[in-house]
Order: sequence, then C-alpha cells, then structure tokens
Amino acid sequence: MVPFRQTQFLTSAAKFSQCPDDMGTEIAMAGRSNAGKSTLINLLCDQKHLAKTSKQPGRTQLINFFSLSPKWRIVDLPGYGFAKVPGAIRANWHKEINTYFQKRASLKLMVVIMDIRHPLKETDMQMLEFAREVDLAAHVVLSKADKLSKAQMLKSQNKVKSALAGFEQTSIQCFSALSKLGLDKLKTRLSQVYQDDA
Repeated sequence: MVPFRQTQFLTSAAKFSQCPDDMGTEIAMAGRSNAGKSTLINLLCDQKHLAKTSKQPGRTQLINFFSLSPKWRIVDLPGYGFAKVPGAIRANWHKEINTYFQKRASLKLMVVIMDIRHPLKETDMQMLEFAREVDLAAHVVLSKADKLSKAQMLKSQNKVKSALAGFEQTSIQCFSALSKLGLDKLKTRLSQVYQDDA
C-alpha cells in the first residue's frame, strides 16, 4: 500500500506557473466547497491538520500540493459552488485550474467528491465532462454516506452510476469520514494509480 501517512505539505500555487516540476504522478481532489474534501484528505493521510478544514465554505483558494514521496503527490483544488469571493477572483481560479487540467502531464486521476445526498450538481458534471474531454480518469466519491440508511445509500449510488454510464474512465464509491466506510477502497484505488506509474 502507498504510504499515505507520510504525506507532507509541499507548496501552494495561485497560478499554473507556480506549480512544482511536472514529473511523477499526481492525483487531484475536486469538489464543491461543502463536500468534505479537506476532511477526506486528512483521513486518507491519517493526519488531522494536513489540509485545512473550515465551517466556512470556500477556504481553499489556492492549488495546494502535498507530497507522499519524491514522485507522488496529492493536489487539493479550490472548492467550487459556494466560495464567497469576487467574480474576478473566481474567474481567475477557473482559468488556472483549466490550464492545470489541460497541460499537467503528471496528473493521472481526478477524484470528484460529492455529498451523497446532493450528487451530480451542474458544477460536478462540468468537472467530469472536462476530465472526459482531456482523457483523464475520474473517481467519484459520494461522501457523508453515514447521513443515509444503507438502502438510501445504495439507491443514490445506483442513480449516480446510471447517470454516468457513458463515462468509461469513471469509477464510483460511497464514503464516510465519520464511520470510515469506503476508506480502504479509496486507498486501494489511489494506490493503483501511483503504482501503475511507478
């Protein structure tokens, strides 16, 4: 298994030109500002304060890079959907992130985190469509699964699977930071990506 516990903060980039050297393998984490992205990263890496969490959506305003090893990185992208920032700043985020997706050769997987109770919002679909356009594999994580009964969880998962039937490079799973449901599955999926590129 990949040594997720060894993950350390590497650097932040306000623009694409500030990203670290484009080598090795990167997995990007994307999601709406209240989807639990930072919490997922912290649980994945078994560190409470690695990625900053906040009750105020939209705190992540930079592209944050975390290093697992000299060749493997996790990238925390700015949350979308609820960030209370001026339109010009939001437009700049979109521009820089689009450039990152299009030009970053080391990017091998985009993890899209969605609240299982409200999946497939317009912005979520835009991210998945963009990944498909640039031939990038995606992994959908339906977070906060503990908020639903098992029957409701499976119903939501199946609904998402049906909606994404045409996305051949997209895999889907349920996840709960509270119960750790799906944590091992997530680690396995990400480990495959890193090790395939080793």
